[in-house]
Amino acid sequence: MNHNHANYQARLDLVHKLLDLFKLADKADIAPVQYDPESPFKYNNFVYRVTLGSPIPSGHATSSNSLQPGCVAIPDGTKELIVRLTNPDTEGMSMANRVENEVAIISLASAALSGFQPHVVPRELMPGRPLEEAFDTMGRSQKNGIFAQMAALLKGLQSYKLPVSITGFGGVTFDDASRIVSAPMPTVGSGPWPSYEAHFQGRLEAALKKADDNKYIKGWEASGLRERLDKFVAEGVPAQFKALSSKDDRTVIHADFSASNLLFDPVSGRITGLIDYDFATILHPSYEFLRSFNNAGGQFRGWYVDEESDEAAIRHAKLHGFPSPLPPTKPDDGAVNWEDAKAWEDALQEVGAKRPRTIQGIDNVADVDTVLQAILPWRVSNEDMLKLQTYETIMQCRDENEEHLDKLLRRLGF
Repeated sequence: MNHNHANYQARLDLVHKLLDLFKLADKADIAPVQYDPESPFKYNNFVYRVTLGSPIPSGHATSSNSLQPGCVAIPDGTKELIVRLTNPDTEGMSMANRVENEVAIISLASAALSGFQPHVVPRELMPGRPLEEAFDTMGRSQKNGIFAQMAALLKGLQSYKLPVSITGFGGVTFDDASRIVSAPMPTVGSGPWPSYEAHFQGRLEAALKKADDNKYIKGWEASGLRERLDKFVAEGVPAQFKALSSKDDRTVIHADFSASNLLFDPVSGRITGLIDYDFATILHPSYEFLRSFNNAGGQFRGWYVDEESDEAAIRHAKLHGFPSPLPPTKPDDGAVNWEDAKAWEDALQEVGAKRPRTIQGIDNVADVDTVLQAILPWRVSNEDMLKLQTYETIMQCRDENEEHLDKLLRRLGF
């Protein structure tokens, strides 16, 4: 049986128990959201849309005597709600403060974006259609309207002043006084760190330890790369971060801010939800561009081996300005959409949001991140992906990453 489906009934039973706790289970309909029982990859979360038999009447108790920090009672009149269960078997996610981190970040994002109407941070079942389903078929004016709203949301997150109780870089949780405080980063399982640089050094060291245990990579020892990687972590990372003049800046990072996590109203064109804060964290503003905006010209990447590629060209454009006229957008799947990328750049500039062109040193940070990604490539380390590939395919990917690492380290002087 598929790993996602193995506990299907147990999860439904848990949702029923939660509803029964507040006497809401009678005639309730529970339906999985975007669930494929045959998916070869583990879901990060299991999401259910619950339709109650009748709206919650006034005065009906929908909370225990002591609410958890960051939580409120279910409002009177509620007929539909979302129940979201984290998957403890998700690869690469630490459960130590995973739920607390997401709830705390949602609280911060809700405060940061409180001026937006309709409110877009989930506090209940959010209305709207997934933007991902419609984005590619939108006209230019529709896309530009979406980009303008995305830029305003990003600007709101960047401008928000974090509580003084958050002192580090990484994850967050609640202390005994219900204050939001720094904590380990769930996507890493370590932290918090005193600086953005220390965050990357810590993650590089952790990736190398995992590479040691990977039977395909074997610590990158065979080719002599390991000694160079260790030297880069010790000496290269501090050198790369010298160019980041704003290195002490911190902000709320969604880390998956893209069409797949945006809801919108097809009639008004308004964004109605920015959802899924599973990967969210507190880091430097540059990190959002390393992990988000797949539908807006792509994530900002480090140096490309093929300096004549579209990927290298779009990186240069984001740093130094877009050419006029724009290069043609190729029909290939996954090709750079120059019109979308330029429209996104214009939207960011219009609202005064920080972006690669205004973040001095982001190119150096992206190079460090590229080393991090190449040390433990997903196709050679994710257990679900490994099951779908032949040994020859895995080793080919491993060898390609080794070559990329070699060339990147040489370029960086190691």
